[in-house]
Amino acid sequence: MPVPAAMRRYLRKVLRGTLGLAIGATTAVAEFFYVLFGGIALAVPAFRRTVFSGARTLSEMERQRLEKYFGAENATDYTARRAMAYLVPRCAIGLLTAGIFGMILLGAGSGVIIGFQLLDGRSPGGEAPADWYDPVTTALFGALLVFLSLQGLIGAATLDHKLAMRFFGPSKKEQLRRRVSELATSRAEVVEAVNGERRRIERDLHDGVQQRLVALGMLLGRARRAGDPDHASELLRQAHEESQRALEDLREVSWRVYPIALDSDGLHPALEALAERSGVPVHLRVDLPERPPAAIETVVYFVASEAVTNTIKHAAATRIDIEAERDGDSVRVRITDDGTGGARESGGGLSGLAMRVAAADGRFSVDSPPGGPTVVTAVLPCE
Repeated sequence: MPVPAAMRRYLRKVLRGTLGLAIGATTAVAEFFYVLFGGIALAVPAFRRTVFSGARTLSEMERQRLEKYFGAENATDYTARRAMAYLVPRCAIGLLTAGIFGMILLGAGSGVIIGFQLLDGRSPGGEAPADWYDPVTTALFGALLVFLSLQGLIGAATLDHKLAMRFFGPSKKEQLRRRVSELATSRAEVVEAVNGERRRIERDLHDGVQQRLVALGMLLGRARRAGDPDHASELLRQAHEESQRALEDLREVSWRVYPIALDSDGLHPALEALAERSGVPVHLRVDLPERPPAAIETVVYFVASEAVTNTIKHAAATRIDIEAERDGDSVRVRITDDGTGGARESGGGLSGLAMRVAAADGRFSVDSPPGGPTVVTAVLPCE
């Protein structure tokens, strides 16, 4: 039975984090001796610059380890003195982690020995025949030790991360630089998203409504030139049907540009109308005790609308689920389909959605393994 993609990603994350902790436990030994002898050397003014420089090198190694194995991005504008101060608690946490790994190895070795003793009919320790309860108590005690060991590793990883954030956290200058960069990027994305919307509207009008109106004009022209009243009546009937189709196309374009129900009635009725117009059955669940700001409602609606459109065009799905709910100070919208999968955030309309969500300081993700299902998620702040 194949392992689901989400489970594979989770296992890779766990293994990567465990490797990062093991490396941190190893480097903590060198850091302990460096802090010990470097602290003594700081008493000599001539050695201070060298000691602080070495502390900066060791701290930078730790910062890169946390970034590589835990995805913890921290600033690089910390001082050498701050790096030396970081190494003091860091080596203590690393040695604690090394102790946890040592206990795990010792427990694993003991478990193997006890397992062989039980298989040989002896009780743990090998001094007496095994009783019926020995395997049970051994399994329960082993499960407890495994649980405590895992909790210890999780706690050590959390302490490691928080310590780095405390000492390597971005300064106000770095925070300002990042915010300026984010605003510049989001401004460019807004411009690109607007241009993309304009191109889409022009394409819809040219390929849909304009073609209908051209056909309507041709039918009316033929009706005017027709000498046979019956033939002219038939052409007028066709022209009337073509005008109705043109109105439907125009109404569809206007809904895609901006649904009036979003302003007058709110997000829930607009999503209900979207579900009714869909060619694939849409199951809707909206849990929003309070109406979000109009700008957030607009983004949520267009995320759902574009995701549904992409599903109908490309996914060969038989069911679409739309969920919109409040998540703390944010609104989360999730669109799930049972189609063929393989969608990418960088492709087609989804890239435009990502830019639209980023412009609203939101988070956007697409999980679409081959074979499905596809899950499009957007989280938008309401504050």
